Amino acid sequence: QVQVVESGGGLVQAGGSVRLSCAAVGFTLNDYGIGWVRQAGGKAREGIACLNTRVGIPHYADPVKGRFTIYADNARNTMYLQMNSLQPEDTAVYYCAPDTQGYGCYDDEESNPSVNFGPWGQGTQVTVSS
Repeated sequence: QVQVVESGGGLVQAGGSVRLSCAAVGFTLNDYGIGWVRQAGGKAREGIACLNTRVGIPHYADPVKGRFTIYADNARNTMYLQMNSLQPEDTAVYYCAPDTQGYGCYDDEESNPSVNFGPWGQGTQVTVSS
């Protein structure tokens, strides 16, 4: 069964950093690309980053470009999201998911394709205080 388990969230001050982990269960990172999305209270899920390790090119949504980095550790079968220069508007529940339907990871000015991926994990809360 294909599953992912997110971890690493918490409370951080504005300007700080957090690293989120997405452990792949029942598949390897070479099987599917991985995407990260976030959902703030009362808002729709927002795709923020994706990476297919077979292609090796990450893609980011504009709000996180230059601050967030998605990368893989194949030995641990885990995808990470390093988040730097965090701001209160980054406060959200963060989810990861594999691209089991083959949507692909590419640059899209309207919406990062990760928003279409699935199945999602349980999510991890990131709260940025001002």
